[in-house]
Amino acid sequence: MSKVIITQTRSTIKRPENQKLTIKALGLGKINKSVEKELTPQIAGMIKKVSHLVSVKES
Repeated sequence: MSKVIITQTRSTIKRPENQKLTIKALGLGKINKSVEKELTPQIAGMIKKVSHLVSVKES
């Protein structure tokens, strides 16, 4: 599996609760915070769900 760096680029204010929980489950929560994760199907689905709030870069 490859690794990806996920960076939160937009705020979760005025977003549905499920998107806020997905951001928190990814280990994010503040703008410009980054985490490195293995790209599993579960993580890919979470990224797709909040793709408008994050940017993804392969490492």
